[in-house]
Amino acid sequence: QVQLVESGGGLVQPGGSLRLSCAASGSIASIYVVGWYRQAPGKQRELVARITSNDAITYVDSVKGRFTIFRDTAKNTVYLQMNSLKPEDTAVYSCNVLLVTVDWQSINTWGQGTQVTVSS
Repeated sequence: QVQLVESGGGLVQPGGSLRLSCAASGSIASIYVVGWYRQAPGKQRELVARITSNDAITYVDSVKGRFTIFRDTAKNTVYLQMNSLKPEDTAVYSCNVLLVTVDWQSINTWGQGTQVTVSS
C-alpha cells in the first residue's frame, strides 16, 4: 500500500557532507510527521531530527547547526542535510513516517536504514 525508500548514505571524511532522503509512495493522502533516527553499534536508537506537517522542526542537541531537515511536498520526500560530519555521527540512519492513506488509514512505517560512516 505504501512504499518507503531511503538513500544517500555512504562513507565520508570528517568535515564532509551527505544528504539523506526518505521518499514515500503509494496511496498517500497526507504525511503527518517524518523523523530521522540513528543507531550506532552498541547504543540505543535516538531521534536526530523531526519535521511535522505544521513545519515544526526539532533536532537533537549534538547536530544543531550542522544538520538540516526539510521537505519537498510535491515529491513526498524529506531530506536530512548533514554538514560538518564527525566520526561520532557514524550510525545506521532510518526514517519513520506517520501518514494517512487516501482511504483514511493511518500508517506508521520505517525505512530500511542507510549506513553513514564518517572516517578518515
